[in-house]
Amino acid sequence: MWSQKHSRRNQPSPPGRGWGEGLWTASKPSPPAPLPMGEGRNSHLLKHFIPTGLFPLTIGVLIFAVALVNSRVHGSAFAALNEQTPQTQMQFPEGLDYSKFQHGTQYHARLPCLLCHKRDTNAAVPQRPGASNHLPCAGCHLQQFSNSNGPICTICHTDVNSGALKPFPGLRSFNMKFDHARHMKMGALTCATCHRSARGGVALSIPAGFNAHATCYRCHTGKAQSDGRDISSCGTCHQLGSYSRTPSLAQSFLVGFSHAKHADTACNACHQIRAGMPQRRQVTQPQPLHHHATGNGQSCLTCHDGKRAFGGDDFTACTRCHTGQAWRFGK
Repeated sequence: MWSQKHSRRNQPSPPGRGWGEGLWTASKPSPPAPLPMGEGRNSHLLKHFIPTGLFPLTIGVLIFAVALVNSRVHGSAFAALNEQTPQTQMQFPEGLDYSKFQHGTQYHARLPCLLCHKRDTNAAVPQRPGASNHLPCAGCHLQQFSNSNGPICTICHTDVNSGALKPFPGLRSFNMKFDHARHMKMGALTCATCHRSARGGVALSIPAGFNAHATCYRCHTGKAQSDGRDISSCGTCHQLGSYSRTPSLAQSFLVGFSHAKHADTACNACHQIRAGMPQRRQVTQPQPLHHHATGNGQSCLTCHDGKRAFGGDDFTACTRCHTGQAWRFGK
């Protein structure tokens, strides 16, 4: 009997049947039928372990949980993207006046000059930014440029519709620094490199405005280097701050002095360069209204001592410098 059962147990099941019949099927139930197409194992398990009445509710809870997780993940992703936009990073305060450009704001001041004012040519007038779809300005101010009649357009344009541009502004919010001592050490430069005869030879010019660029750009060309340092950028000479131009009028001109009449005299006979001094104090000048200079200074009598040049105690020569009906000692 045992051998018959054992032998039947080892026989293969007939085609189309389960795992066999007889005693074996009675002692071990048949496995569940294959799941219909599209049903997963999880839903099959839910049917066995979750009461039938709670099954729809459970499915709804699961769907809500998945949707909530997805919304939080996507929300975090969008928030991260928004945080990367320039306007969100900069956190522009409300009520900004976009009709005026200010170099001194905390965002503009940290930008390199050459980002906006490229030196593609050696033209004396700086290049405006924005020729290519208002870049790089639109990189941060895309929202302001989306309105063609917005106030930001009036910074550069006199007429937005025609695209007419305003002239490039003069030196307003920047100063100008120039180190005479550093430039004189170069050897190839002299006073005449920058200073030319002016006012009929009475005075010498001082480079100013865009004409100064024409003078400086002879050395400070685009991408020019000096000791491994870029000397082509605006920041080489200009920094944020007030500016007071060195005047080309001097008290010496009140006594009839003329540089043209002293063309054979070297500049350092009357002017000395003082390193490290601020603007307007780097180059000394004689004290023309005093016959005898104070301290280590110079006056006209430094040369006009009756030996080196006319003057000294010869008062008949006074009218060679002092002209008119009254002595011109200035104010």
